Amino acid sequence: MPRLFPALDTLGDAPALRFGDRSLDYAQLRAAALATAARLDGARRVALWATPTLESAVGAVAALLAGVPLVPVNPGSGARELAHVVADSAPELVLAAPGAELPEPLAALPVVHPDLAPRGPLPQLSEEPGEEEPALIIYTSGTTGPPKGAVLPRRAVRVTLDSLAQAWKWSGDDVLVHGLPLFHVHGLVLGVLGPLRRGGSLRHLGRFSPEGVRAELSSGATMLFGVPTMYHRIAEALPADPALAEALAGARLLVSGSAALSRRDHEAIASATGQQVVERYGMTETLMNTSVRPGGVPAPGSVGTPLDGVELRLVDDEGHPVEERDGETIGEIQVKGPNLFTAYLGRPDATEAAFDRGWFRTGDMATLDADGSVRIVGRRSTDLIKSGGYKIGAGEIENVLLEHPAVADAAVTGEPDPDLGETVVAWIVPRDPAAPPSGKELADHVARQLTPYKRPRIVRLRESLPRNDMGKIMKKALKD
Repeated sequence: MPRLFPALDTLGDAPALRFGDRSLDYAQLRAAALATAARLDGARRVALWATPTLESAVGAVAALLAGVPLVPVNPGSGARELAHVVADSAPELVLAAPGAELPEPLAALPVVHPDLAPRGPLPQLSEEPGEEEPALIIYTSGTTGPPKGAVLPRRAVRVTLDSLAQAWKWSGDDVLVHGLPLFHVHGLVLGVLGPLRRGGSLRHLGRFSPEGVRAELSSGATMLFGVPTMYHRIAEALPADPALAEALAGARLLVSGSAALSRRDHEAIASATGQQVVERYGMTETLMNTSVRPGGVPAPGSVGTPLDGVELRLVDDEGHPVEERDGETIGEIQVKGPNLFTAYLGRPDATEAAFDRGWFRTGDMATLDADGSVRIVGRRSTDLIKSGGYKIGAGEIENVLLEHPAVADAAVTGEPDPDLGETVVAWIVPRDPAAPPSGKELADHVARQLTPYKRPRIVRLRESLPRNDMGKIMKKALKD
């Protein structure tokens, strides 16, 4: 079978990975990954204590070389979630950096510390497994129950990385910088495996900061991956940091994902740097589905058109395809293609329920523009508000609220209403807590930008909004 990382055999002393002041070239990475892979041989599954370290990256590559399904584990997981993931996936080993303090139940498993400088002859591995064999088991966020393990085949990893390379003109000349965690698709699959499949290199920040981004983009990095929280911090830092603006202006590609980037931050970055931040759309179960193409007409709020090989449609509440491409008619996104997962681990019932005659039900609500571009308005479970006979997407209201000069952060939810069915509720973090915007002021602002029935009828002020590791607002926690 074709190798996932052919560059391991050819690039020698070309830089591959750098975490802080520790780095590996391709020859060193090959040796470390082969030596570690030999210690995983025969294991049914292996967990990865996914700290932002060289060892985590080497461990992930080693598991893929060995053909052992890898279960990335969030080091920030609470005791209950961690116990569920370990019991559900039943790993036989755990990969961890030396000195890592592993909590129960991982501490009960045999530990393999990736050897970054192996000595002696390197083992020879057999041919890589077939494309339908599992590569990763990544757990969902668990917003509708305990997290489910999405089994991602090697085929899905390859297809997603190659389709992104085509869409973004991603090559071995690119140097990627990011500070994303390594237990999910964005940070691990795109952010670590992506550069290695291309034969390029990764510089991981360890901990994100605008200063770290500035330093790396000023010294040869060409691409930046981040989530909206990171780009918001960059936008806030730009007015006082002309060197940061210069560094961003010199980048080849800025990519944001995992949640919607506000129009305000899009425009602030574009104004200061001349750069368009490219948004893309994916999920744990599907890897990447769509992307804005670099160099196109700026369209804040759009996540672009489907990637090569991905089929995408919208369906209404009865499951009928939505034909309108008017930017207004809302439907649920369904996708099919070689980028999809194969099953939820041990959950045939959930796997069957997730598909509609071969189409994966994403649970994301969106509209389509005339050119087929997708605009996501929110999750069906938390962001679709049915008020007065209208379907309203929380996401578009949030974007408009964030354009108000007195609003620092915003979230929108629905609340039961005896007359309307649901009413629109805005949760607002004011820029000046001593002088917050009034409910009428915000309602009028939304009504002018969108339509009157989308205006918030209730406004609740907050000091901050609860967010998860990827910067997504946790709306259940907000309402609770």
